[in-house]
Amino acid sequence: MAAGFAPIVELVDVSKSYDTKKAVRGVSLRIEPGTMFGLLGPNGSGKTSSIRMMIGITVPDSGEVRLFGQPFTRAALKRVGYLPEERGLYKKMKVLDQLVFLGQLHGLSARTAETRAQGWCERMEITEAMPKKTEELSKGMQQKIQFIASLLHEPELIIMDEPFSGLDPVNGKLLQDTLVELRAAGKAIVFSTHRMDQAEKLCDSMALISRGEVVLSGAMREVKGLYPRNRVEVLFEGDDSFLRHPSIAEVTNYSGHAEIRLKTVDGVEPDAQPLLAEAVGRGTRILRFEVKEPTLEEIFIEKVGSGGLEQVETDRRTAVTRGAVHA
Repeated sequence: MAAGFAPIVELVDVSKSYDTKKAVRGVSLRIEPGTMFGLLGPNGSGKTSSIRMMIGITVPDSGEVRLFGQPFTRAALKRVGYLPEERGLYKKMKVLDQLVFLGQLHGLSARTAETRAQGWCERMEITEAMPKKTEELSKGMQQKIQFIASLLHEPELIIMDEPFSGLDPVNGKLLQDTLVELRAAGKAIVFSTHRMDQAEKLCDSMALISRGEVVLSGAMREVKGLYPRNRVEVLFEGDDSFLRHPSIAEVTNYSGHAEIRLKTVDGVEPDAQPLLAEAVGRGTRILRFEVKEPTLEEIFIEKVGSGGLEQVETDRRTAVTRGAVHA
């Protein structure tokens, strides 16, 4: 970020409760211009509640929300595009008519909204859907329409709640490529997801949330750099006895494709070369031997404990049962 630029979004010690459910607990984060930020965590962790406070759908019980360097005002939302987790299209309206209408709600003229809608439909490969009613389309197609609707007014800040949910791999990649292009054009993009593999590929910065609290945050490379490169992926043929080497803490062998976690002592990055030498010495044919850093998913499990994923899902179901707003 260039010196002197204020963050696009800033949450300062924000908390929110619904009934007796503490959805967000003292969350603080900063999102800089021209970056892609991942708000990560499993379902029920507080991602959606945090997003709703960013854009004024709900008001925090405590703390401060700032947009574009200023305390939150509804006027700032003219510069924001939002794709909610729960889609909200009009089922009986034709796609093009609906996009024009939604563009007008953002202050566009009907002509400008139609021109932009047609361009985006071509870009997202759904021109054949324009004369159809929303109810005639698949969920994936409807999601692309709502994605377009969030971008028609050319917002500076784009916020997307679980944008890849329900998309097949082809359309998921199309959406990813579009987000990368928007970031290259200077847009700030925030998206929440429980798919940490997607965030790992796309995001410049991230915040990992568990039970309403930020448990890890920062630039993606800096966060991953906190952890030793103690994972090894091996493709091999032949003798697998090298997988009992004393340097190995944990191993899963998928018939010649082994995923290994090496022992780490006092946080020092382990040396994988003795393991490789052991395999070669036993006559095993090594097709690939790659030393890797842990994935974000592995980091999350390490941060919250082995029961963390299951516990936050239990918390979410309890909140929904009691009538709390989905966090």
